[in-house]
Amino acid sequence: MFDRRLSGILLHPTSLPGPYGIGDLGNGAYRFIDFLEQSDQQVWQILPLGPTGAGNSPYLAYSALAGNPLMISLDILYGDGLLTEEDLETVKEVFNSQHPSHVNYGLVIKEKFPYYIRAFDNFREKGEEEEEEIDEYQEQFRQFCQDYQYWLDDYALYMALKDYNEGTAWFQWDEDIAKREPEAIAKWKTKLADEIEYQKFLQFSFFRQWRNLKQYANERGIKIFGDIPIYVAHDSVDVWANQSIFCLDDQTGAVSLMAGVPPDYFSATGQLWGNPVYKWEEVEKTNFAWWIQRIKGMLEYVDIMRIDHFRGFEAYWAVAEGETTAMNGEWLKAPGDKFFQILQQELGDLPIVAEDLGVITDEVEALRDNYGFPGMKILHFAFDSDRANPFLPYNYSNRNCVVYTGTHDNDTTVGWFEKRSFDDRQKVIDYLGCIGEKGIHWSLIGLAMSSVANLAIFPLQDVLGLSSWAKMNTPGTIESNWTWRYSVDVLTDGISGHLQYLTYLYGRKPH
Repeated sequence: MFDRRLSGILLHPTSLPGPYGIGDLGNGAYRFIDFLEQSDQQVWQILPLGPTGAGNSPYLAYSALAGNPLMISLDILYGDGLLTEEDLETVKEVFNSQHPSHVNYGLVIKEKFPYYIRAFDNFREKGEEEEEEIDEYQEQFRQFCQDYQYWLDDYALYMALKDYNEGTAWFQWDEDIAKREPEAIAKWKTKLADEIEYQKFLQFSFFRQWRNLKQYANERGIKIFGDIPIYVAHDSVDVWANQSIFCLDDQTGAVSLMAGVPPDYFSATGQLWGNPVYKWEEVEKTNFAWWIQRIKGMLEYVDIMRIDHFRGFEAYWAVAEGETTAMNGEWLKAPGDKFFQILQQELGDLPIVAEDLGVITDEVEALRDNYGFPGMKILHFAFDSDRANPFLPYNYSNRNCVVYTGTHDNDTTVGWFEKRSFDDRQKVIDYLGCIGEKGIHWSLIGLAMSSVANLAIFPLQDVLGLSSWAKMNTPGTIESNWTWRYSVDVLTDGISGHLQYLTYLYGRKPH
């Protein structure tokens, strides 16, 4: 997929700096792209962009294709004439006392959404005026609703119903609407018409802002590298609107077979994610229509996509309803080869990276390699077994892979190194030869850069040399994840210059 050596940074948009309590698609995002360009980086990797619920995990979104409204920039809504300067100052004042390196999701939701509603009200009022500029804005909205009707109509109704039902999950709603009876759908579309339009406005605002941001990045030679979780949340529009393709109890809507992984590096009892696994035989009957639509929709947002838990396309770990850990499950076969054949026929060359970590079999590797998908190499995993460890750079069998210092699920490099025993730290030092004066984080970034892997990616926390307090996620836990942000003044010319130097030194500088 990559025709030359590239490098880039992993940073989710919620981690961007800004005055409104959470990273958004406004000025902080544009300045980060400027930093990438100045540093000769060509890839910005992000996590899933979907609207998050309890726990704030981007891997448990309410929709596979909608955007997270919390990332909508109030500054851009102001520039569109939908908010006032006084509105912005009022919100900023609330967050002045908040720690700039931490997202308080509860406070962000409480403070930002009233201004989204205000912007929507102003949008509708101005739509009744006869100004040419406003007419164009309204026309863009109408065109968006038409172009993305295939997912937007169900999503907007689902979110309106969720608000009406005080946030409860779809399988706890009245049976007629939970089962999507046509009469119930028609009734609620009429009853919640204003709320549905509001949800569409939020998605229009997100998509409009994201499209402009992506264009800004692409014009500067920077590709957006997105992330698709193989599974979707049980409480999501995807499951509610497509119940026949998921393993659910026909009567209650509960998950009958849950997704997860058996015990591994991250957890001795495995990871029980709780998502419903697919009824692959039902998906296959439609020529994988839902999945193909999902991939096509994602390509509206990103240039490259990582499929999280890629091995689930070859075989997946299924755990029966009622289990409390992922230890008691079984591997079931999935029709990944048939799916990727059809997807390739539809889209041609597929800009897909396979997240191939964990329990990987020869069959999974064959599926990955048959379609030329790059796999992943994690340097944090390279030093704790024998010399045949596949994550050690001298064992990379070809260039078609992506090397990371660590991912969003790892500790930061500084935190990882600090927690190692004296002997285990020495293994790393011996391999590197020494730790440079700039610290272990730059030494490991240099090791990633110097490898044969076509793409090298490092979390921004590693570029900044931050310790464990800044890690993004601890798998198997709920508290304090997804909250880290960087401060506006930390991306210095010195950091940019050193990153640019390493990019040049190891042959990753753009032509």
